[in-house]
Amino acid sequence: MGHIFRFRRKSTGLLRAASKDFQEAEGDDLWLIVGLGNPGKQYADTRHNVGFMLVDELARQLGTQLDKLQHNAAVGRGRFCGKRVLLAKPMTFMNNSGESVGKMARYFKVPLERVLVVYDDLDLASATVRLRAKGGHGGHNGMRSITQHFSGSKDFPRLRIGIGRPPGSMQVVTYVLQGFGRKEREEMDIAIQEGIEIIRAVLTLGMEKAVSGNRAPR
Repeated sequence: MGHIFRFRRKSTGLLRAASKDFQEAEGDDLWLIVGLGNPGKQYADTRHNVGFMLVDELARQLGTQLDKLQHNAAVGRGRFCGKRVLLAKPMTFMNNSGESVGKMARYFKVPLERVLVVYDDLDLASATVRLRAKGGHGGHNGMRSITQHFSGSKDFPRLRIGIGRPPGSMQVVTYVLQGFGRKEREEMDIAIQEGIEIIRAVLTLGMEKAVSGNRAPR
């Protein structure tokens, strides 16, 4: 996604500042689960925001809210599969996602192998979901930014949700900032649930088994 433009930062609504207890470091089982996207209502249902969509749905299932603002991210915490999870949506806009993710990982002392990033992927067919334990940014500007703020390290897991390539001569930036068609959104909702089940497998079975295709029972 080398052609995604930088966006001008703007206000994205009311988020409560993190309380003192929220700022305290967690234990060794803490996972940072980050969804990538662009803040603002105009981007809420666009292809580039499927990372946000998954984190929102996971928060709903866990009964938590992403209503605190910390390190330029909307954050919430809860427990998933017996593990502490910190859910986050960077409010920095996509191209600067690493500013927020890097600060959170350092502040909460989360090792890179427990920073799981969810994002859209042009190179996967729409609604296809793939887990990798590490890898390159693949031209995705959000992932490029995160890698830069992890001192160039690519050793953090990522969950890619395919959005396919734009049709015909449509520009990539136009395509990723478009909303989903009705059928496409239905398929994406299924993909988001699949992504959550993959995260469940990661937390219960471990990364190696989850990458191999094993899935944890409910």
